[in-house]
Amino acid sequence: MTNNSEILAVNDAFYRAFEKKDIEAMSTVWSQGTGSLCVHPGWNLLQGWKAIRTSWEKIFQNTPYIEINRDIIATEVRENIAYVVLIENVMQVINGRKIEARSLATNVFELLGGKWYLVHHHASPIVR
Repeated sequence: MTNNSEILAVNDAFYRAFEKKDIEAMSTVWSQGTGSLCVHPGWNLLQGWKAIRTSWEKIFQNTPYIEINRDIIATEVRENIAYVVLIENVMQVINGRKIEARSLATNVFELLGGKWYLVHHHASPIVR
């Protein structure tokens, strides 16, 4: 039986790759399948690793600096599916300006070949 710490470790690896803007590290976290889904704040649905990878490459190219502090709301593990619901506290520096935002995110993981992979990431801005 998998415990929450394994899922949280994969979730942390996702955010480390995001903050470091490391597409190779991001590639090891995501399922490479066509069934993977991603919704960035304000974007349309992306389906399949190829489209998702391209989106991360664009984000990384256009984001000079980013920090993401996370507040976990819920974690659930059920056989071969798990999810983490969290608040992303995002701080970016773009054109010399510090920009802060918050998103509500859900990350869904699937156990494939004995390893947990991210198969769905959905982040929506929190409007105050």
